[in-house]
This record gives sequence, structure tokens and C-alpha cells, in this order.
Amino acid sequence: MGLTIFYWIVLLSTFVGIYYLGAKTDLKLWARVIIALVAGAILGFIFGDLAASSKWIGDLFVRFIRMLVVPLIFTSLVAGVVSMGDPKRLGSIGIKTIALYMLTTLFAIIIGLVLGTLFKPGMGIELTGVDPFTMGSSSMSVADRLFGIVPTNPISSLAKGDVLPIIFFSILLGIGIILGGEKTKALGDVFSAAAEAVLKIAHMVMQMAPYGVLSLIAWVAGTMGLSALQNLFVLTVILYVGCLVHIIFVYGGLIRFIARLPLSNFFKGILDAQAVAYSTSSSSATLPVTLQCVQDNLGVKKTVASSVLPLGATINMDGTALYLGIVALFSAQIFGVELTFADYLLIAMTATLTSIGTAGIPSASLFLLATVLSVIGISDAQTALIVGFVLPFDRILDMARTVVNISGDATVSVLVAKSEGELNETEYRNESVI
Repeated sequence: MGLTIFYWIVLLSTFVGIYYLGAKTDLKLWARVIIALVAGAILGFIFGDLAASSKWIGDLFVRFIRMLVVPLIFTSLVAGVVSMGDPKRLGSIGIKTIALYMLTTLFAIIIGLVLGTLFKPGMGIELTGVDPFTMGSSSMSVADRLFGIVPTNPISSLAKGDVLPIIFFSILLGIGIILGGEKTKALGDVFSAAAEAVLKIAHMVMQMAPYGVLSLIAWVAGTMGLSALQNLFVLTVILYVGCLVHIIFVYGGLIRFIARLPLSNFFKGILDAQAVAYSTSSSSATLPVTLQCVQDNLGVKKTVASSVLPLGATINMDGTALYLGIVALFSAQIFGVELTFADYLLIAMTATLTSIGTAGIPSASLFLLATVLSVIGISDAQTALIVGFVLPFDRILDMARTVVNISGDATVSVLVAKSEGELNETEYRNESVI
């Protein structure tokens, strides 16, 4: 009991220190979040399982930002479509967005397969004593996902938080408002005002980010720690290296050589979103922060940001594709499955399609492994062993994957905005807003 009280005293003192930095200095939010990440890791390693007692603070923060996801997608997407004024522009933006998302996903799976082949993370690992994890048969086929885009009841989709149907209906509603002309102009103004109000709420919620991030990281570090990753150390290192390579060279290359914009501004501008993504492991939960970052820091106008980012939070899962490629080779190496070039192509295609529409929640991609592994002859029983082996440590792996996902969303929004003339380059290049 005495140690628990001491932990809470230290935790609350750290909270006060972070608050003081924000209130009394000019320290930006992203810097406070990074400080919170480091402080949370230190507290977790020092106090161990005691850090789990404060996890509810992080859960509360995640609950607040999840509260905003559906209203933010619905209002901002309708307002964004209305602000275009021409449905043809929506088609142009949509084609560019999907093409770029597919391109970056292809690079991600290639990086995953190359790293998995070179470093062989599964060699020498024995699964004796691992309890298999039964996953059930709830996974949807790609055809079912595509069919499910069209909602039978939009209100029900809003209530359930089904993002793809919400996006589809929001786009149609926005087009309907445009086509209605003066008769529907007032409704368009309502959605624009609603989107602005939800963003203001998101700004208020983001002031909680350092405290939520600190609590979540303390929990992860305290209950798992580095010792828990001994058997998965190589896989973890390879995944983190792959994520860094993808962010720096693929996203960085697109920003520097295609958009011809400075990299330092881009990476500084999305630090808030990356920090929240790393701590929450949820692309959907990070969406309000990503929207705020790309509009306020990177100069992407609402017209593009409100269209590209909600779609990206649903279909752009580069981190998931990279991870599925590495774990597919990891599994093949454990079970001695010899892979041909055709198998590599099958893994690449299946991982790309499977990653589309993956739920933006922690560890969702782990349960898609059965689809990917089945194409290279790994049985359901063997897949259950792999999932049982990886699942206890997947949170640390998922944190890196999510950072890749939201970084890709921000990259594509900047590229599309630049091509559409919807990027405020003065704001992008202005260091003072970062």
C-alpha cells in the first residue's frame, strides 16, 4: 500500500511538472507529449506492475478521442465535399488519394518481405509450450468488405461507428447538398459550423494528451518491459527498423522529391499525431489529432484534409501490410516452409488487400494473419500457435505500426493538397506554427 501511494505521488508530481511546462513556458504540445513518453517509460520500468493502477487515465483519454471520431468524420467529410463546390473535384481527389495509398502500401509490403528474408526472424524459435490462440471465423472477405461500404441504414452505421459506410454516405450527402444549390446551402453551412465545433472540442481534448500518453506508456513499460520481448527481440527490431525505413525513405522521399517540400517541417508538424498514435495504437483514435496537425501545422486546407484523412484512417494500413509481410516470413521460417517467388507475390497481394479496411484498433492486424498465412500453406493450428506466441507482446509491435499508418495519411494529404492547389506553403514552411 505504501509503495502504491508513493507511485501516485510521483505520478501526480510528474503531471504537475508537465502542466507547468505548458502553462508557464512556450513548450509546444508535441514536446510535452515526447517528455510524457519518456517519463512514462521511466516510471513503468521503476515501478513495474504498479504502473497498471494508473492505466485508467490513459483509457479515459482514449475514450475522449474515440468519442470524437464518428462526429468528426461525418461533419468534416460532408463540409469538405460541400466546400469543393464541384463533384468532379471530389473524383480527382479520390483517385489521387487511393492511388497514393495503394502505392505506399506496395512499398511497405516490399520492405517487410525484404527485411524478413534478409534477417530471418523465425530461425531457431521453438513454439513448444505455447498455448494456441483460437481466433474464430469472424474475419470478412475482401468482397464482403467492399459490399459493406454501402450502408443499409446510415443512422445505424453512425451509431455502430462503421467508418467505411459513414464515409460513403457522407460523400453522397455532400454531393447532394452541392447539387441542391441555394435550397440546401443552409444545410451545408450547418455542417461546416458543426465540423468547426468538433475540431474545437478536439483541441481541448488534446490538452489531455501528455497525461494520457504518460499513463499508457507507464502501463506498457511496467507490465511488459524489455525482458518480455526476449523471444521476439529480432522480430521487434526488424519491425521497428522497417517502420523507420518506410517513414524516412518512402514518405520522406515523396514529400521531398514529389511535393518538393522541406522534410523537417513535415516531421515536426506531425509529431503530436505520431506520439498519440504510438501510445494509443489506434489510427481511428488518432484521427482528430492528425486532422489538427495537417491543417494547423502543414497548411493542408480543410477541403483536402477532411476528405483524405478519414479515408486513410480506414484503408491506408501501411504499417499493417509491412507487419503482415514480416510475420508471414517469420511463420514460414519457424515451420520450415520453403517459399517460391510465386509465394512472395501471393503474400504481397494478400497482405495489401487484407490491410485495406482493417479496424483502426489495437492489435486488429494480428487477427488477419490467418488469411495471409493460409496462402502459403500454413494450417489453422499453426497460425493459432503463431498468434498465441505473438499476442502477449503485440502491443509494442502495434505501436510502431500505427505510427506508420498515420504518417502515411499525413503524407498523402500533403501530396494531394499540393497537386490540387490546396496547400498553404507559407504555413507549411512557417517554423513558428510547429
